[in-house]
Amino acid sequence: MFRDKVVVVTGGAGGIGKCICDEFANAGANVCVIDIKDNPYFVGDIGNEETLRRFAERVIEEHGRVDVLVNNAPPAMHGLDSCTWEQFQQALNVGVTAPFYLSKLFTPYFAPGASIINISSSRDRMSQPQTESYTAAKGGIAALTHALAVSLAGKVRVNSISPGWIDTDYAVYDGPDAVQQPAGRVGNPLDIANMVLFLCSEKAGFITGENICIDGGQTKLMIYHNDWGWQYQP
Repeated sequence: MFRDKVVVVTGGAGGIGKCICDEFANAGANVCVIDIKDNPYFVGDIGNEETLRRFAERVIEEHGRVDVLVNNAPPAMHGLDSCTWEQFQQALNVGVTAPFYLSKLFTPYFAPGASIINISSSRDRMSQPQTESYTAAKGGIAALTHALAVSLAGKVRVNSISPGWIDTDYAVYDGPDAVQQPAGRVGNPLDIANMVLFLCSEKAGFITGENICIDGGQTKLMIYHNDWGWQYQP
C-alpha cells in the first residue's frame, strides 16, 4: 500500500515518531526524518525557518514529491510559574509554526491522494498544572488541522491524532495505572502508528479535518470527589 511512497516525519528519531517511521518503512515507503536527535536522514531544529527550508529542499530534490507528512515533533513543556517568553515562543514554533510551514513548503509537491497527519495530544482538551507551553501548542495544532483540511480540500486530506498516556518503552503496567483507563492498559507507540497508517490509506479516503483521540478512553471517564476512592485534596 505504501511501497515507494515518500513519507516525511518530524521528530522521527525516537518514541512515537520512530515507531511511525518503522511501520512506514516496513510497508515499503521511503521515509525522510528530521529531528534534533541523531538520525540517518536530517538532523536539525524544526523551530528554525531556514532549517525547514533546507530540509524541504532536500526532500524535493531527492524525491520530487511528498505522499505523507507526519508532524510529530513535540514542543517543550514549560509552566506558568517559570516559562519565559522565549521558551513559550519556541514551543509554538516547534508545535504549530513548523507543521504549518512544512505544509506550506510541500503544498506544490503533494502527490495525488496525499495526507498530512498532525500529532496533537489529549492535552488539547484537558490539562495538568504548569503545562502551558506544551498544551497551547497541542491545542494549536489540533485547530490547524481543520484549517488546513479546508484550505487543501481536494488535494490533501489532513487529520490529527491526540494520544493519551503512551509509554514509548513499551512497558506493561498493572494496578491503578492500567485499570484507571477504560481500555484497561497504558498505550504504546503502535497504538498511534497503526492509526497513522490507516488515516493515510485509501480506507480512510472520506476522513479529513478530524481529530481522533487515542487515550484508552481516559478523557471520557468522569471523576468527582469520592468517586472510586478518589478524593480532591487542594
